Amino acid sequence: MARTAVRRRLSWQLATVTGVVDETPRVRTLLLELDDWQEHVAGQHLDVRLTADDGYRAARAYSIASAPGEPPSITVERLEDGEVSPYLTEVVRAGDQFEVRGPIGGYFVWRPEDGGALFIAAGGSGVVPLRAMLRERRQSASTAPAKLLYSSRSIDDVIYRTELGEPDHGVEIVHTLTRSQPEGWTGYARRVDAELLREVAWPSEDDPRAFVCGPTSFVETVSAGLVELGYAPSNVRTERFGATGGR
Repeated sequence: MARTAVRRRLSWQLATVTGVVDETPRVRTLLLELDDWQEHVAGQHLDVRLTADDGYRAARAYSIASAPGEPPSITVERLEDGEVSPYLTEVVRAGDQFEVRGPIGGYFVWRPEDGGALFIAAGGSGVVPLRAMLRERRQSASTAPAKLLYSSRSIDDVIYRTELGEPDHGVEIVHTLTRSQPEGWTGYARRVDAELLREVAWPSEDDPRAFVCGPTSFVETVSAGLVELGYAPSNVRTERFGATGGR
């Protein structure tokens, strides 16, 4: 049975786009429908594969933006030199189809039963899997305190801005805008560093679970900073997507 489930997750199938949400000028969420979708865990991803008329194929991995129990969705940031993201963010419309496989991944995942305070840190589009974790927390009625530290270039680059502006009970959202700030901005206005982490992160004595996602430099800074604060390295899970989109 387990082998059959793995084969199903790793088999390509057609996904139908049922809805499109423009999150920012460069970021779009696609709501998907699949005939054979297995329940996922918050933090997992799926692979998207596009095939050109000449047979050329390109595939990329995208974090699942929805919580378990919700229809699967992905949130995609357009990369100017990308092979897949320009199509997904500019061309795709409701009713279109493309190939996907998943859910995939078992390391960068959070389950309500894991226990402990939850500290999550995102740089740019690294917020996508962390949003799924916050949604899972809400749906499961978890009482674990949660805090999101979210680094963006500007207020207009904040993905899920409306949703994050109305956090659930027990959830705190901390923003830092690294390049420009709106008039009257009272939040942080710099890149995440050790000092900022000391001010924001849960105390290590609380034995928190930490998830960090974003560009490589962001992830390295945050994960190293948390360990310096006393976080157990095994409790700091990271996921990175290279130099693109650095904050």
